Amino acid sequence: MSMTTRGTHACFGGTQGFYSHASTSTGTEMRFAVFVPPQAQQRAVPALYFLAGLTCTEETFVIKAGAQRLAAELGLMLVACDTSPRGLNIPGDSESWDFGVGAGFYLDATEAPWAKNYCMGSYVNEELPTLIESHFPARKDRRGVFGHSMGGHGALVSALRNPGRWQSLSAFAPIANPSAVPWGEKAFSNYLGQNREAWKNWDASELMRAKKFPGAILVDQGLSDQFLAPQLAPESLEAAAAISGQQLTLRRHQGYDHGYYFIQSFIADHLAHHAATLNA
Repeated sequence: MSMTTRGTHACFGGTQGFYSHASTSTGTEMRFAVFVPPQAQQRAVPALYFLAGLTCTEETFVIKAGAQRLAAELGLMLVACDTSPRGLNIPGDSESWDFGVGAGFYLDATEAPWAKNYCMGSYVNEELPTLIESHFPARKDRRGVFGHSMGGHGALVSALRNPGRWQSLSAFAPIANPSAVPWGEKAFSNYLGQNREAWKNWDASELMRAKKFPGAILVDQGLSDQFLAPQLAPESLEAAAAISGQQLTLRRHQGYDHGYYFIQSFIADHLAHHAATLNA
């Protein structure tokens, strides 16, 4: 699996790089970013994958979250990918900000015309880790995943569907029950069709009701988040955890909204949460 280096920068004793490759999952060029901590000069290190939200790219997290200093201290590689295929010009893929380009929802579409290229579930869970572990000093037995909003949904679903692949899990303001909110209904009806039973396979709350992730899950939610009531439904995740016995810490924070100032404020807790498992 070959890749192209778009640029690298010295960063906290390590390297922040930006890359691209031809994806077999999406049939397009996919871009991604990797922070390699200084410890990787001596040994392979755990990789922590971040899935960004609607309209974001592979650059959003690495520029805005302030995570590299902490990752360098903890010896964690950070991987961030794009949020959808791009450049396909499928009719309807760029008409709205919450569907299509920049809004792949980290699932494998089953409906035309999306099924051929919108396979972000396979990309995140299979293709990208294989690529990373082929080109970077990343451990193959220690992976974590976390994300924000649509990416929080993606992280939860990825780990719940593939618990053997991911050892640690957290989320910021995730779309916790997409089957029951407008963002999810719009995406799922187009990508997955009208059978709502099929939607449950990509809904964190539905998945968690039936089975639990082996480790502890950390979720942070701002109470001044403009999307909290109409789109995020953290209470559904709590209810699901109570049914399955999932170890879930869901923290609510007064005054915090949906943006990256919120993520910056609690990123240290999330990296420490992942490091406790990945560095064990």
